Amino acid sequence: MAEKLNEKARGVYVIAATPFEDDGKLDLASTDRMVDFYLEAGVTGMTILGIMGEATKLTPAEQQSFLDRVLNRVGGRIPVVVGASNPGTNNLAAFAHSAMDAGAAGVMIAPLGGLKTDEQVINYFAETLRILGPDVPVVFQDYPQTTQVNVSVPTLCRIFEDHPQIVMLKHEDAPGLRKLSQVRAWSERGGRRISILVGNGGLHLPQELRRGADGAMTGFAFPEMLVKVCDLFFKGDAEAAEDLFDLYLPLVRHEQTPGFGLAIRKEVLRRRGVLASATVRAPGPKLNADDHKELDGLMGRLERKLHS
Repeated sequence: MAEKLNEKARGVYVIAATPFEDDGKLDLASTDRMVDFYLEAGVTGMTILGIMGEATKLTPAEQQSFLDRVLNRVGGRIPVVVGASNPGTNNLAAFAHSAMDAGAAGVMIAPLGGLKTDEQVINYFAETLRILGPDVPVVFQDYPQTTQVNVSVPTLCRIFEDHPQIVMLKHEDAPGLRKLSQVRAWSERGGRRISILVGNGGLHLPQELRRGADGAMTGFAFPEMLVKVCDLFFKGDAEAAEDLFDLYLPLVRHEQTPGFGLAIRKEVLRRRGVLASATVRAPGPKLNADDHKELDGLMGRLERKLHS
């Protein structure tokens, strides 16, 4: 069993897709292949059943089956964070405890959609963490583009100070570079330092690392690039890290197409031999012939650049 998540976490915690067969059934054989692929890429950790993982499209039984399969395949070699957000707080806590009992390193929780004020966000986390209990490490997912909940820096910092079990911020606000800098500045002035991993496909990863991020928590279909970029940066070669990132940037950008990126990401993983099917469970987008042609061009250009 991997150690529990803590404030010192850094590196790449890849956001895992949830594989489905062509008919939409959960694909556990591809799940095994996917775990092996991420481990071979050198990721520091994994995050499952997040927004990219289509968690809301799974039944509770499917969520538990996928969770157990991933944790068994990982076998404690790297920490696994489990998305636990749920409109029902008691359901959230029950699933979080089930995940921790199965060997998860921590859980990820986003503010409940519909919260409008800082006070509501503060109260939501106070009550949720009270019900959850203090022994479960928590990742605070700040992703207002999806949750429609905008959390100010002072509110984030107050929540972090009030709740030591929140050990990581998954930073996905956009634009968010200034927000990242402000959270880091707060810790440097004496606030509690927590780990900050960034999402949004890694679209701004080099700049975010320069601003004080500890790495990435995202699902770009070439996780080995994310790993190498972070390794180079942490070894003191920020320019080499950014040069490498630039080679992949057109595909990173393409994967971030709003409302469509998951279908692209799953298709790239299928082409790389990771997934048997690129199915996004309904309701979800499907690539047409033009989309496939565009992807052919982008992947071909990347291949040429990597070998030139």
